[in-house]
Amino acid sequence: MARQWSEGHSTSILCVEASPGPEGLLASGSEGGEVTVWSQEGTIIGRLTLSGEDDSTSVVFSPAAPSQLYVSHGDTVSVLDPRNLKGPVEEFHGAGEEEINALALNETGSALAVADDSGAVRVLELPGGKACRTLRRHTNICSSVAFRPHRPNNLVSVGLDMQVMLWGLQKTRPLWTLNLQDVAEEEDDHQQRPGQLFNPPLAHCVSVASCGNILGCAAEDGRVHLMRIGSGSKLEQQGAFKAHSQGASQAHFVSFLSHPYWLVSGGNDSNVALWDLSKHPVMAPEGKSRVTVPQRRKGKNKAKRKEQQQDKGKTPPKAEAEKEEAEGEDKAAGGAEEVTEEKSGPKLSISHGDKVNWLCPAVLKGEPSVIVADQSSSLTVYSLSQM
Repeated sequence: MARQWSEGHSTSILCVEASPGPEGLLASGSEGGEVTVWSQEGTIIGRLTLSGEDDSTSVVFSPAAPSQLYVSHGDTVSVLDPRNLKGPVEEFHGAGEEEINALALNETGSALAVADDSGAVRVLELPGGKACRTLRRHTNICSSVAFRPHRPNNLVSVGLDMQVMLWGLQKTRPLWTLNLQDVAEEEDDHQQRPGQLFNPPLAHCVSVASCGNILGCAAEDGRVHLMRIGSGSKLEQQGAFKAHSQGASQAHFVSFLSHPYWLVSGGNDSNVALWDLSKHPVMAPEGKSRVTVPQRRKGKNKAKRKEQQQDKGKTPPKAEAEKEEAEGEDKAAGGAEEVTEEKSGPKLSISHGDKVNWLCPAVLKGEPSVIVADQSSSLTVYSLSQM
């Protein structure tokens, strides 16, 4: 069932990404600045060690230009041509304030988000790499970022401060913030979990489903936290499910199975699991079994709403998306319903045998698959074709 892709790296592989382009190339990055490009069969197409030998922490292909591969190492982003790995075509030095943990590109390939150890998220304009926004609200390492499909100006960030934030790039403050610790404490009041109380829900990885409205976040409490974004970009509903017996390090929605709500997760318990979330109450609100509405934030925003009312006559009409975001901003933080579900297990559970560093769902030669990077220098490929 498992295939090994070996000899591409000499150190532990930290990240993997599949190209959306017709060639379907894959890229992986490892400790010490190694980058390897693979064919769909697992043949090595090119290898490169970036200067400085900082770890290659994230690799992303441009959806707009398959000849561009972005790799973060240290505080730098290097732009590579995956078919000709001679060296960087371009380098954005100081793209991060500190070491970069994650990169994300929007669907049009016009913006690159860079999340770093300082907690900042920088947004770089492409081409050129000029920083057009610096988003500072995380109080600890920012570990993962993702753009929303169909909303190229909406960005989600998560961090080791246990916060999930949705940003509209017109502004430098989040549209809403969800504190996973508050959610977890409330859940634990209802259901004690032996051994889990001391694992704070540090947020490691965020993914957005292809519909653009569902977020999944892998956290140190072993859960995948789910959020649904409603009209006006407000947080409409949130919930979670227990995915791993130790910290969950990876969660990625799978876009190529029967519906957009398949998700693959990996954790420090050395397991990889595939979940069908189509019946989860965050996706299907009519199935919810418990709903609580946290207190709304009061005060500060009232005056702003009044100003917005007065300004309505004077302001030229904005793009619909921006208007929705502005409307949703005040309502979002406090108005989310919380839902929980009856426990249902994964559709596929793989005992991988090593802690998971990264997961990459991909269609390889027509076969739905997941590529696993772990503490070793090889990649492992598992088929998802029984789904």
